[in-house]
Amino acid sequence: MSDLGTTHWPIEVRLKKAEKRLEIDFHDGTTFRLPAEYLRVESPSAEVQGHGPHQKQLVPGKAKVGIKSLEPVGHYAVRILFDDGHDTGIYSWAYLRTLGIEQEKRWRNYLAALQSAGMSREDK
Repeated sequence: MSDLGTTHWPIEVRLKKAEKRLEIDFHDGTTFRLPAEYLRVESPSAEVQGHGPHQKQLVPGKAKVGIKSLEPVGHYAVRILFDDGHDTGIYSWAYLRTLGIEQEKRWRNYLAALQSAGMSREDK
């Protein structure tokens, strides 16, 4: 399920640094609590997603990653600056909503891919 339009707008975005998560309330009443690690491994950046279909990179070792800050990008997105130095992903509201809706499935797939590749969520 993917919402590529801009029909869903956040009414509140909260950075919970100590809890290492981003909380977003959308105008339709949905709220998502997105862990920093999940946001980092699902970054929309070319570094993670690649430059074409089927080029997504598996990002291990991010269990302890946190979010340093957020920067608004126009009225449609936010840039997340992670404490591991990653700061190139621009997270549109639609993408963040998709991450919230698909969180359980994407996380399960990520953990399975790590295991299959012999990788870990922990730092090396």
